[in-house]
Amino acid sequence: MERGAAVRRARRDGPRRRAAAEGARREDGDGGGGGGGGKKRGGRARALPEARGAALVLLYLLALRALVQLSHRRLLGPTGPAAPRDFSARRARGYLDNLTAIGPRTVGSPANEVLAVNYLLEQIRAIERESSDAHKVSVDIQRPTGSFSIDFLGGFTSYYANITNVVVKLEPRNGAEHAVLSNCHFDSVPNTPGASDDAVSCAVMLEILNTLSKSPEPLQHAVIFLFNGAEENILQASHGFITQHEWARSVRAFINLEAAGVGGKELVFQTGPENPWLVQAYVVAAKHPFASVVAQEIFQSGIIPADTDFRIYRDFGNVPGIDLAFIENGYIYHTKYDTSDRILTDSIQRAGDNILSVLKYLAMSDKLAKSFEYRHGNVVFFDVLGLYVLAYPARVGTIMNYITAAVAFLYLSKKVLQPKTRAVQNLKTLFTAFGLTLISWVCTLVTVLIVAVFISVIGRSLSWYSHFYVSVFLYGTAAAAKLILVHTLAKKFFYKNVNEQCLGDNFFDASLMIWSIALAVLTQMGLCSAFICTLWVAFPLLAKLMIHKEFSQKGTTLKFVMMYMLGVFVPYLYMMYLSWTVFEMFTPIMGRSGTEILPDVVLAGLIVVITMILSSYLINFIYLVKSTKTTLVTLTTVFVVTLVLVCSGIFFPYSSDAANPKPKRVFLQHTSRRFHDVDGNVVKSDSGIWINGFDYNGISHITPHVPEINDTIRTPCEEQAPFCGLPWILPVHFMFRKNWYLPAPEIFPRGPIQFKVLSKELMPWNSVRLNFEVSGPSHMSLYVRPHEGSALSTWSLGDGTPVASVGGDYFVFYSHGLQATPWHFWVELTAPEKHSDGIVSLAIAAHYFFGEDQKSPQLSALLERFPNWTFSSGWSCTYDLFVF
Repeated sequence: MERGAAVRRARRDGPRRRAAAEGARREDGDGGGGGGGGKKRGGRARALPEARGAALVLLYLLALRALVQLSHRRLLGPTGPAAPRDFSARRARGYLDNLTAIGPRTVGSPANEVLAVNYLLEQIRAIERESSDAHKVSVDIQRPTGSFSIDFLGGFTSYYANITNVVVKLEPRNGAEHAVLSNCHFDSVPNTPGASDDAVSCAVMLEILNTLSKSPEPLQHAVIFLFNGAEENILQASHGFITQHEWARSVRAFINLEAAGVGGKELVFQTGPENPWLVQAYVVAAKHPFASVVAQEIFQSGIIPADTDFRIYRDFGNVPGIDLAFIENGYIYHTKYDTSDRILTDSIQRAGDNILSVLKYLAMSDKLAKSFEYRHGNVVFFDVLGLYVLAYPARVGTIMNYITAAVAFLYLSKKVLQPKTRAVQNLKTLFTAFGLTLISWVCTLVTVLIVAVFISVIGRSLSWYSHFYVSVFLYGTAAAAKLILVHTLAKKFFYKNVNEQCLGDNFFDASLMIWSIALAVLTQMGLCSAFICTLWVAFPLLAKLMIHKEFSQKGTTLKFVMMYMLGVFVPYLYMMYLSWTVFEMFTPIMGRSGTEILPDVVLAGLIVVITMILSSYLINFIYLVKSTKTTLVTLTTVFVVTLVLVCSGIFFPYSSDAANPKPKRVFLQHTSRRFHDVDGNVVKSDSGIWINGFDYNGISHITPHVPEINDTIRTPCEEQAPFCGLPWILPVHFMFRKNWYLPAPEIFPRGPIQFKVLSKELMPWNSVRLNFEVSGPSHMSLYVRPHEGSALSTWSLGDGTPVASVGGDYFVFYSHGLQATPWHFWVELTAPEKHSDGIVSLAIAAHYFFGEDQKSPQLSALLERFPNWTFSSGWSCTYDLFVF
């Protein structure tokens, strides 16, 4: 009887228990979506008050930002007193001050070829005299001549003659078969002192040479210090060394010291190719590490219009290396403000400690002699708040990434398939949240980019250039508001009467799914930066698994929120840290990115991407709070007020603040042009001051100060001439399509260019070879355009194969040091039988960057009228076009 009663009770209570279990499952997030399961019925979870939720998220992000700021300050903070015989920043600063006191060191100028070289030799000889008996110091002055082609800036060919390298080899008394190279350059761009780029690196190298040479301990391998004198001429001196110097054959690895900013911390932004042992050497030896494989993949993608000697050693020397650059305060990079007093002594100490330690480690490493045995495989590397560097082989990273993605997909599959009877509904719920998340991101991106385009169209571009917070208030608030609005509308209309906890759980899973897919795709593409996705999958998933019971049992409590945010702390902190570095590098670049790129669109896009990433695992809070009205009103108010202020022009883009200048860059060339026909007659000539603004605003802000520079003098393109008949110093015409030409008197340089046709030879296969001789100033540009039906088949430059620039014309950059002989070259063209109008147009421009011919009285007078918030660099040039 008792067994029968028990059976009857089980039959009677069974449906009620199943219903209770089903309700529990719905509250745990197995249902919900599209008005389906998970509706609010009995046992409703406590929703998080909006004020508390918004405050928690804001405080969380502010705390992360404070930690990031603290880590960056620590990277620049005092490094402590140096031990005896260690690197002396004080002595290095003395080298720096003396080198920059010479002034601008343009290739070919006495300042660069004589004064800077003599100073370096004087210091090197003094170091040699005080060196230990354990070492041998050898010094060589190299003046190479050569030519090469490069695909930088759309592709061009470079030719150099008699430029200068100062080369020092520190080796054991008995010599060394292998060497590690340390490279800096002492030349600077015209009209700038070049303290950060790159005199400070040469000062650091001098002090490292001094420190190592005094050590009683002999090195296992040699250390070659290359002070190269022509890097700003697009990497010419490094090419001369690695392809022609006898010591180059012993180089097994290198460290290149560069700058993309003025002082600050030096970032390792390129390594290899392959050779993971080099990264491991940096990890072990560097005292203040700052490195990122993300920076490497961004730089090597070509997004940043810059290059370094790293490329030359890699491509022409087949040597692996490490590329470091100062990245702080890029606003004054390559300007007159790049002075030694702006570089902190702590920055010099930090760089010296790092480079000395790494160089010494490599010079004592057994792997250096057998570097080719360790060359295979890439490496994932990134620093953790400047404290230490994590590095592991890329193949290990690939395995870790796929395992992490597989675990995430397994978790999601288990969620979808429990219970099996609701698998279809659960799958629909997950993909609905997934789709809504993507839609919210797309809507946010489109909305913010529309705002950015509007700002650009009304002439208020770069309003944030001197006030970065303006971009956050304008584009950051717009992105956050749009994101919250889309999900608020979805919650109100699409997810009406659906359990908040269920929705929060669904959107967490959707974000996890997005990051898991991104992880798998980036890993499949072979990108080492996929480790970021690993952080965004592993830590949130681990946090979710740890606090899932707390979530389901007690509702949205403060304790749950704190535990949740603590669980996702690592990816959020690293992303804030990485974002800081990205904005520190990219924001100043927008001031020198040319007239064709909308900087507001670029920066707004970056801010939206960062907002989307940071919102990944915070979207679910939109569904957990009772309301988002106050948050939306606050964000919208900040956005509207900032938009009105930006449109009113209250935020001026540029700054002349002596302590922190952020100037507008303008280049002015007083130009005389002559166009010849096929018979050698001058068919057209003119003279004027050719003006190029380096950012999207062009000259709109300058016109009120110099009224004659306005849009009525926009430069017309000479269609029949290569590169529009304009004297480009580099082939950057595709970046600066808007420029201005102010009529001015003709100039007559004291050292005019001499251009001669030495011979014309008929070659087999309907080819013609033209031989030329050119003599002129230290910098010249050659432009070649074959006429229709003709083709440039070969020439005496580079490797003999002509490399066309963007647009199809050919560009040759020429420079020479002191006492260079005339430049001889030939071009060979295939030509049709009838060519009455010639087979090729060839133009030559001469650029006078220093000396008496640099600035005409008219150019000097115009430069003086420019406002003090500009960096206006001027020189004179001539342009001659010939038809053959």
